[in-house]
Amino acid sequence: MIDLSLRDARRIALAAQGFAGRRFEQPASGHLQRVLDRLGLFQIDSVNVLTRAHYLPAFSRIGSYDRAALERAAWGLRRHRRMFEYWAHEASLLPLDLHPLLRWRMARAERGEIGYPALRRFATEHRQQAQLVLDRIMAEGPLAAADFENGASRSGWWQWSDTKHALEWLFWSGRITTATRRGSFARLYDLPERVLPEHALALPTPDAATAQRELIARSAMALGVATAADLRDYFRLKPDEADSAIAAQIEDGLLVPVRVEGWSQKAWMHRDARAPRKVTGSALLAPFDPLIWERARTERLFGFHYRIEIYVPQQKRKHGYYVLPFLMDEALVARVDLKADRSASVLLVPRVTLEPNAPPDTMERLALELDRMAAWLNLEGVRMAANR
Repeated sequence: MIDLSLRDARRIALAAQGFAGRRFEQPASGHLQRVLDRLGLFQIDSVNVLTRAHYLPAFSRIGSYDRAALERAAWGLRRHRRMFEYWAHEASLLPLDLHPLLRWRMARAERGEIGYPALRRFATEHRQQAQLVLDRIMAEGPLAAADFENGASRSGWWQWSDTKHALEWLFWSGRITTATRRGSFARLYDLPERVLPEHALALPTPDAATAQRELIARSAMALGVATAADLRDYFRLKPDEADSAIAAQIEDGLLVPVRVEGWSQKAWMHRDARAPRKVTGSALLAPFDPLIWERARTERLFGFHYRIEIYVPQQKRKHGYYVLPFLMDEALVARVDLKADRSASVLLVPRVTLEPNAPPDTMERLALELDRMAAWLNLEGVRMAANR
């Protein structure tokens, strides 16, 4: 059993998440891929008040990369694909080598063992109707859910919600995947063999237990130090899917038991995790950044209580609509409400809330980070509210 101070646990977590590296003047596509490989996924979110959340983790770690490079890797031509969409930690973009590790989940969905009840029915009594949707995609190519609205009369059965459920079941089961996104970020579905590179589909499929052990290993590598709940949460594994995988990785020595100062839960550290002497730098973090997406872990590591307030009535919000925590060196020191006013070409900052122990130079360093973000988003400047 290794004893870790809370400071060292933070440094291990920050290093594992890629915050102990450096930013680049002009990050290349290889830098973007390394961030994805390190994190294991980018969580997708459609809210576009600033920019969609899946673009932000790489910016926070490597700087002003070309967002078009992510789009080519995620939704471009088949030969350019380096990512695929699937349910991992919610809807996610994942590196292609994770595809085999999630096929057991696709198989469970195909059998109707997972998913909400309306979804599961397409594995059983509504399977024929789902086949009609699949047949149309096979014949016509990429289609969005909206493309089926006028198709109701063809089958005499379809309603919008029925079609959407069928598409989602086909997606969960791996029968279809995302070909691209269009306009309002609507997903266009197509067959995996027409979208994903052949070499990715040809990767051997491990059994479920082996895949779950590898997912736990990826979680541990991305987290550095973690509780069992942290490890399960990263790829949304249930206890019956994760507990034996965690035990196997402990037995193999990949997970090293540690005791973290102030933590009541058992914890483990990846055997290759390292605690740098210090972590320096600044970053604005998306609400769904993997460093902070598990809110209880964020409190344990940083003493930072964070909740997104998008769905909170405006008059009851404490910090703002789309609030990004500000990481400065080894602490979360502020909450920054942000909005991209594209018509005025300005990054709006309606509110900044400093933490009680924020260092004196917090606002100065935050201003530099806001300038970087505005330039990355092709905005001409930053405008802070007078009563921020």
